[in-house]
Amino acid sequence: MIKLLKNFIDTLKGEIKVPNIKSAKKRVLVTEKKTMRNRVVKTQVKNAMKKFLAVVESGDKAAATAMFPETCSVIDGAVSKGVLKKNTAANKKSGLAKRLNEME
Repeated sequence: MIKLLKNFIDTLKGEIKVPNIKSAKKRVLVTEKKTMRNRVVKTQVKNAMKKFLAVVESGDKAAATAMFPETCSVIDGAVSKGVLKKNTAANKKSGLAKRLNEME
C-alpha cells in the first residue's frame, strides 16, 4: 500500500496529468493495485509453464505427468481471478497436454 501511495505521489509531482476529481484519483489507485496483482498472477502462470516445459524437455515422463495437474491448477486460478480468459487458459492447457502426450 505504501508503494502505491509513493507511485501516486510521484505521479502527482511528474508531468503526467492527474485527475482532480476524488473518485478519479481513487480509480487511479485501484487500477495500479489491480495491475500489480494481475502482473503477479501472470508471472506465476508463466513460471509454472516454464517449469513444466523444462521437465518435458528433460524427458522425465513421470515427473511431467505429476506436474501437469499442478500447472493446470495455476492456470485455472488465473482464470478464476479474471486475469486470463477461459479460452486462453484452455489453449494453454491443451498445448501443455499435447507436449506431455508427445513424450516417449
